[in-house]
Amino acid sequence: MADTITLAHGSGGKAYKELIESVFIPAFSNECLSRLTDSAVCSGADKLAFTTDSYCVSPLFFPGGDIGRLSVCGTVNDLSASGAVPKYISVGMIIEAGFPIDSLKRICASMAQAAKEANVIIVTGDTKVVEKGNADGIYINTAGIGLFECEPVPQQVMAGDMIIASGQIGNHGIAIMSARENIEFTPPFESDAAPLNRLAQAAMRICPEVHAMRDPTRGGLAQSLCEWSCSDIDIAVYDSKIPQKVSVSSACELLGLDIMQIANEGVMLFAVPRDYAEAVVQALRKERYGEHACIIGEAIKGTGNVYAVSELGTKRIIRMPVGELLPRIC
Repeated sequence: MADTITLAHGSGGKAYKELIESVFIPAFSNECLSRLTDSAVCSGADKLAFTTDSYCVSPLFFPGGDIGRLSVCGTVNDLSASGAVPKYISVGMIIEAGFPIDSLKRICASMAQAAKEANVIIVTGDTKVVEKGNADGIYINTAGIGLFECEPVPQQVMAGDMIIASGQIGNHGIAIMSARENIEFTPPFESDAAPLNRLAQAAMRICPEVHAMRDPTRGGLAQSLCEWSCSDIDIAVYDSKIPQKVSVSSACELLGLDIMQIANEGVMLFAVPRDYAEAVVQALRKERYGEHACIIGEAIKGTGNVYAVSELGTKRIIRMPVGELLPRIC
């Protein structure tokens, strides 16, 4: 087999068959996929969660992950935020001619590892090859299906809810930016890309009334909180409570960036009734990727504002991010 992707790999026939057999089947083999039928046949339920996303991150490989891990984790987390248990993922790849086969194998191995970690299976996929110069190496589209074991999360924050963050914010966006722009920090920043389905399930086991969940990717914490606010609800978050690495917040200050607008790929936000909040935090801290979980704010009756409260008690309005912040973080 060739060392790089050629247009023949996207044209069907022998080259395409060799690509499937030497790269994708070894990485993703399972009962549903190995039949190689036009559609995977999977177990279902009366109510499903279904999501899709596309990934064109640059660089493809970065500290803490790569485009493959990112694509699986992002899909798992979107399903998890709805309250569903992620089960199945499809993978579509658009690959540029000349792309190294070794890099493709590395990406597939990363996807397989993330899928194993999240207990999901990759059941179907597609590959297209475009001429050199028509793509940035590789683009990946993933779609995911999750099954509901309870009612979907309503995604409606209520007055009296406490806002919980499962981990430190800003890590992914800063890691991508520093890798892309060759800005060296010591130690280097690492992406937080991780599957968060077990965190979501832990919270729902403790609290039967999780009112909202969100993974704050593009636009970061600021965008998610602004999307949660409504005409009669204010959301207040407390600067001193927001978990963040000192190195990341320092880098944001140095570069003139607002850490609350920086993308995350390993953080889940929860809005839960006050009576359940501490128990949810304790449950999250027992899970992998939840050790920094804490209450960062609350929802109160108001007029639709989102604001941060400083240690001195002063308030500043948090607004929906506008324009291009950190391009191509996923």
